[in-house]
Amino acid sequence: MSELDERLAAVRAGVADAAHTAGRDPAEVTTIVVTKFQPISLIRELAALGVRDIGENRHQEAQAKAAELADLDLRWHFVGQLQSKKARQVRAYAAAIHSVDRESLVDALRSDEASVDCFVQVNLTDDPGRGGAAPDELEALVEKVLGTPGLSLLGLMAVAPLGEPARPAFARVREMSDRVRALAPAARFLSMGMSHDYREAILEGATHLRIGTAITGNRPTAG
Repeated sequence: MSELDERLAAVRAGVADAAHTAGRDPAEVTTIVVTKFQPISLIRELAALGVRDIGENRHQEAQAKAAELADLDLRWHFVGQLQSKKARQVRAYAAAIHSVDRESLVDALRSDEASVDCFVQVNLTDDPGRGGAAPDELEALVEKVLGTPGLSLLGLMAVAPLGEPARPAFARVREMSDRVRALAPAARFLSMGMSHDYREAILEGATHLRIGTAITGNRPTAG
């Protein structure tokens, strides 16, 4: 086994163990491998190992990779903060956008053509620079998404705050999800959990994990 294969197998085993601990089916959990700064060759190796869900958080890099790897059956997830002016370009290659966090971005993503899956990102901190809607803005933003053609709401996305336990933060997201489902019963998915806290996320109901270095290894420096 290659080092990449070993790391991927270890994460898959960790996901299965956490799911079983939570009384859940591991098949309910989608692991998105985040490949920021990683080379095309690594993504091809991941695809050969059965990975289909790839995450990127910079539009220019994601767009170039999606074009170069168009021969592979990959689902591209945009997981970073998204500028409204780039929204239409991201729609062109992304199967899902995890970072819808403001009404102006919803307007920019509007389309009368095919729908794109999306998550509303909620900010679990008091720092607006970390991205995400404030919890008290959640219902209004969800209603905006539901009323906008071209968007299919899957649920909520969040990043656990630095310097505090992850599981209580994820529990708050799960509680917010109950509020969202009162407006959109089908929006039951939760995008939360990264390399260092995916177990806690699964225990609180995560359905989509965004895992980078635990699978890919350390990132190369940006070129």
